[in-house]
Amino acid sequence: MIEYKLSDDTWSSEEIEAINRVIKSNRYSMGQEVADYEKQFAQKVGSKYAVMSNSGSSANLLAIAALVYSGKLSPGDEVLVPAVSWSTTYFPVAQYNLKLRFVDIDRTTYNIDVSKIEDAVTKNTRAIFAVNLLGNPCEYEKILEICEKHNLFLIEDNCEALGGVYRGKQLGTIGLLGTYSTFYSHHLCTMEGGVTVTDDEELYHYLLSIRAHGWTRNLPSDSKIYKKNEDEFYESFNFIIPGYNLRPIELEGAIGKEQLKKFDAIIEQRRQNANYFLERIKEVNHITPQKETEQSSWFGFGMVLDSCDVNLRKNVVKALKDNHIEVRPIVAGNFTKNIAVKYLDYSIYGDLENADIIHENGFFVGNHSKSNKKEIDSLIEVLKGVLHD
Repeated sequence: MIEYKLSDDTWSSEEIEAINRVIKSNRYSMGQEVADYEKQFAQKVGSKYAVMSNSGSSANLLAIAALVYSGKLSPGDEVLVPAVSWSTTYFPVAQYNLKLRFVDIDRTTYNIDVSKIEDAVTKNTRAIFAVNLLGNPCEYEKILEICEKHNLFLIEDNCEALGGVYRGKQLGTIGLLGTYSTFYSHHLCTMEGGVTVTDDEELYHYLLSIRAHGWTRNLPSDSKIYKKNEDEFYESFNFIIPGYNLRPIELEGAIGKEQLKKFDAIIEQRRQNANYFLERIKEVNHITPQKETEQSSWFGFGMVLDSCDVNLRKNVVKALKDNHIEVRPIVAGNFTKNIAVKYLDYSIYGDLENADIIHENGFFVGNHSKSNKKEIDSLIEVLKGVLHD
């Protein structure tokens, strides 16, 4: 019996050796391993600065906090967001007293519908928080035009799309800030972990301070946000903004350095797997796979049932589970249907028809860092059995 899991293990002996190196050093809290990983990560994706944190969710929190403390966003400002994403795309926006404005998504790409963005802009809109869902790039040419026309900041939640490319540029580096996750089920795995990138030096310094308590210790001597005292003792416990402890540990930095060496091979294999999936899914009736924009890094294989029969997805999910194929909703579906929204300050532009379709009829299965043709073959046979004419 073939077991089709959401993700596979990307570790080998190199990661174990990296862990042992940290253990032998007896330095576990954030230090040189993390610093080296940040430099290598920034270089790999083509960004000037990278700040590692303890999760992709924290990477989003850091990005929003940096925009607020730098004065680029202020309480009451409005941020446009797609109606389908993970919870921690939205929560940091609300936690900094910014107003969420939900916009419908494109039914085929699962990303924010660019044809609706401009009409959703109000006099209070200051930013767009774009999400590259399941590895798929947004249509950034149009988004950037709107940002320029209305003087909006662009932020990218790229936690599911490391390695995706739009017009030759790595996803996460198109906006003012971009975020990544390296949790187990993602493209690269550092156990837990996230990264926030930017080319803006001032924002970079805010990220450094906010990540570690809001103190000045990790700031460079020529910081853009604070003139450091020459007395190192004074700067040991000196706080300039409300921060957090979002620091990663040295184990994660060391593992990340080894994972980056596999970056290209992992992304290429995921794309090969996706090509095979897209060919085979053509054999299945009444189902549509996610449509790729530019070069997706294929976090997973998203699908939407053509039928509105409320029981059909239940039958599909049951058949997949019965055949040892792990399956999940497409992220959180239409997030406005989640109870948590009652705690958020938000508005909705127009209707969320496509987000509702994703919510009711969508699901996804995993993609792997190694060939998973046998798993895909099993998936196709199960789907054929359920979705026959």
